[in-house]
Amino acid sequence: MTSAEPAATPPAPPVSLTALLARRDLGLRLLAGPEDVSIHWVHTSEMADPYPYLLGGELLMTAGVQLADPAHYVARVVEAGAAALAFGVTPVYDTVPAELVEACARHGLPLVEVPPRTPFTAVARALWRLMAEARLHELRRVTEAQQSLAAAAARPAPVPAVLGALASRLGGRAVLFGADGAPSVAAGREVPAEATRALRDLAGVLGPRPGGPASASGDGGGLRLAAYALGGGDGLTLGVATERRGPGDHTIAGVAVVLLSLLTAPHRGADATARDGALVRLLLGTAPAEIAGTLGPGPWTVVHARGGDGTPFAAAGLAAALGTALVDTGGTETGAGGRGGVAPGTPGQTVRLLLPAPSSVAAQSGWTLGVSAPVDADGLAADGLAAADAQAARALRRAEATGADLVRHRPGGLAALVDPDEATAHARALLAPLGEPLAETLRVWLSLHGGWDRTAAAMDIHRNTVRQRITRCAALLDRDLDDPDVRMELWFALTSR
Repeated sequence: MTSAEPAATPPAPPVSLTALLARRDLGLRLLAGPEDVSIHWVHTSEMADPYPYLLGGELLMTAGVQLADPAHYVARVVEAGAAALAFGVTPVYDTVPAELVEACARHGLPLVEVPPRTPFTAVARALWRLMAEARLHELRRVTEAQQSLAAAAARPAPVPAVLGALASRLGGRAVLFGADGAPSVAAGREVPAEATRALRDLAGVLGPRPGGPASASGDGGGLRLAAYALGGGDGLTLGVATERRGPGDHTIAGVAVVLLSLLTAPHRGADATARDGALVRLLLGTAPAEIAGTLGPGPWTVVHARGGDGTPFAAAGLAAALGTALVDTGGTETGAGGRGGVAPGTPGQTVRLLLPAPSSVAAQSGWTLGVSAPVDADGLAADGLAAADAQAARALRRAEATGADLVRHRPGGLAALVDPDEATAHARALLAPLGEPLAETLRVWLSLHGGWDRTAAAMDIHRNTVRQRITRCAALLDRDLDDPDVRMELWFALTSR
């Protein structure tokens, strides 16, 4: 799915109910439940049962126009996952009904009294203003973290310095795991042994497998855990353990992943020079069989890219971000070899890159990418590189046609080729952002070929709720659900978890 914002921009953070209650101009009063809950949005409803119209995490505001059974009403609101309930006093009720207060206290749902002088629109406006302020604070935090990481990468011992800067900015621990799963470098505060084991296991989910997940998240030892595969083809993994996970933490960790991928890449010696020469000979027309041995055993992945900022360093910057020095900037829309007269890094040019297959190919801001399936040395000798090049070209055309940032070539017969344990691990990592209601809605919707009415009937919910949940799934997964390949992968994941 194409995001409306750059990939490096963190999402809007939620707002604590405590911050909203602190606004004296609103006159809000907490009657039941905790105040340390996070609010993601606000919704007003006078429905007798608002459950079908709630996404979860919202502050639900009502004046109780159709409040007939407070206990049942609160139970449904809690079941829908609402963060808090705000009840407006007058014109229907002079005071908040005692039964409603008791039900909220019993379920642990925060209940806020809205005085007659405060319109619901004022509460909503205050909430959005607090979210805007939090978003600005988060952007500043991410920017400062990026500068700190870049400065650390320039120090004499850059890898420990980057890990230290990352751990400091996230307030936790950062660990670099080797291909064998053993920690090689670590920084930050000590964490419980249980968290250390869980983080190592999470990093093992990624591994060096071609086409495996690039990141995974979980919990362990009372901490929030995340793991990221580094580029370079060496099977290195970055693990992070923190007490909490902020909206911008993934962006900050992504910067560290790029820097560590470059810092831990093999030094450019005779072998790297030979590979570069082999790539040049290949681009000049040498048969793949003649240079397969020089390039190495692989497997290799071809990436086609268009975009950039128009500067002469755009393609080099893309290659560095993807962790490879094997890049061809000569291809254009008018043909290979630079005959089109397009400067490197301009939107009309096709940049071709060759990466070790285990490298993590992630979307890059300002670029549209098409990624081939991996090909090994035997495949190179059998003209497999040409097939991979064609796959990447088709994937790029598809990405441009659908407006996606990145499209991967997906071979058929996936279910028969993947080990069940690996399939389960991949499914859990892919579907981790979804709660059970969203995952089940997505499963039913896919099983009914995207039919809104049939899905609503099968789940006994309103069709608008189906649309809202599917839209939420697309946003959380950052996938284009209109893409048949994406639907196939999600169906595979949903049936493999």
